[in-house]
Amino acid sequence: MAILDRVQAPPAGRPSATWRTRDIVVVAVIGVAFGVVFWAWGLAWGAFEPLNIVIPVLRDSLYAVWLVPAVLAPLIVRRPGAALFAEMVAAGVSALLGSQWGVDTLLSGFVQGAAAELVFAFTLYGAWSFPVLATAAVASAAAAWIHDWALYYPDFAIEIQLLRGVLMGISALVFVAGGSVLLVRSLRRAGVLEGFPAGG
Repeated sequence: MAILDRVQAPPAGRPSATWRTRDIVVVAVIGVAFGVVFWAWGLAWGAFEPLNIVIPVLRDSLYAVWLVPAVLAPLIVRRPGAALFAEMVAAGVSALLGSQWGVDTLLSGFVQGAAAELVFAFTLYGAWSFPVLATAAVASAAAAWIHDWALYYPDFAIEIQLLRGVLMGISALVFVAGGSVLLVRSLRRAGVLEGFPAGG
């Protein structure tokens, strides 16, 4: 937990809701970078299908790669709308590069980003502890789970659906919440977060 504690202290006072040019640029860069990651991850997704032989839907324990911008971007800039903005940019870039899910990539990005955004909004963008990040990550995973259930897996048995939801939630805790904390810590050490709340 010592690693996590370094990132948890919020800046003094309530963070500003006004976006600076640097905030827009940084969130856009995160979105574009992860858009490329999303596209590549989509290409590799089929290679993980054998995991489902071990445990049905085990592949979904790797799902959270698509959710990282929804927590990473707001953790860095701490501005309203950062989670949704980052996910939508990432989804848009992925779609433009030829995502196999086509236009639905944008819908996925919207529901994933919006779910995380609601959690941060509930705290008035003033709490950045690991439990808040974890809640936002799991909320994003839950939104993706519901979306995929309705569009791609409507005929799956309920126990398989629930197992998939649990795996996606665990994946979100590890890759999205934990991964975002570690990335921010590394970026801070590199000195690239000066001027951002997460850099303090």
